[in-house]
Amino acid sequence: MRATSLFLSLIVASIISLYWALVSGSVSSNFAQVLDALWTHQDTVLSQVLWELRIPRALSAYVTGALLALAGVLMQVLLRNPLADPYVLGISGGAAVAVLAGMLFGAGVLLLNLGAFLGALISTLIVFALSHGKGSWTPTRLLLTGVVVAAGWGALISFILAIAPERDLPGMLFWLMGDLSYASMPGLASLLLFFGLITSWFFARDLNMLIRGELSASALGVSVLGLRRLLFFLAALLTASAVTTAGSVGFVGLIVPHMVRLLMGSDHRILIPASVLLGGSLLCLADTLARSLIAPQQLPVGVITALIGVPVFLFLLNRGGARL
Repeated sequence: MRATSLFLSLIVASIISLYWALVSGSVSSNFAQVLDALWTHQDTVLSQVLWELRIPRALSAYVTGALLALAGVLMQVLLRNPLADPYVLGISGGAAVAVLAGMLFGAGVLLLNLGAFLGALISTLIVFALSHGKGSWTPTRLLLTGVVVAAGWGALISFILAIAPERDLPGMLFWLMGDLSYASMPGLASLLLFFGLITSWFFARDLNMLIRGELSASALGVSVLGLRRLLFFLAALLTASAVTTAGSVGFVGLIVPHMVRLLMGSDHRILIPASVLLGGSLLCLADTLARSLIAPQQLPVGVITALIGVPVFLFLLNRGGARL
């Protein structure tokens, strides 16, 4: 009953967050007007605003938040570290270098998105190759390798920002802090989210055993090495998709799994889908605030998630919620 109540609450929160995203903006609208514009497809200002701006942006925000939350769950199990988040292995750094280099040379939106995805995947392969090496692949070795690679990407990012023309700096900084201004319908990201959700939920029982220790998991028949590899590449793929869609958005993948654990414990059969719903709702609400708080000026959505995430995470630490 408790799990059912939680899922019903999260579904309601998802509906409210998406609805608020659709009705908020410079063009005033209410529930009836939004429904009429959605169903009739009349050539009105509101219909154009909804289909060309608000709906793609709201769905992109929701899918991105869900991707980051799911990646956060997987990373915290993989590294056996409650402070792990989707960006801890330098995945976003590779994407950022590719995107900023593209901006520096005047690449179009399509090339920037492709560059972000390829940069994230290249960073993933680098971390995987270096952390494995000739020895064993341990969570500590993986974490240290990711931190070093992330520092290298950070140096390249600083170099690009230092040599970039002044006119390009605002767009670069917005992307680094998370930006959904140019979001389109998240078709590929939605497919990757569905794939990641189904795959990770299928292995939920193995994840429950893995968090209790590798020896215990192996004794119970879990292929620890194979599961680690699956978690690593799945988390990297989800993070790459999220970074491609919205840039670097912090705190969602860190705090959302902890919030769900605080409410329902660490059973991944519940934690995985609940984190997806909560992460999507949270980022959708944050993006709506980012574009409406000081309208017509827009804030990077990463600023809002940080403002929300810092006090929430401190509260969770105080309550003892930062644990696997």
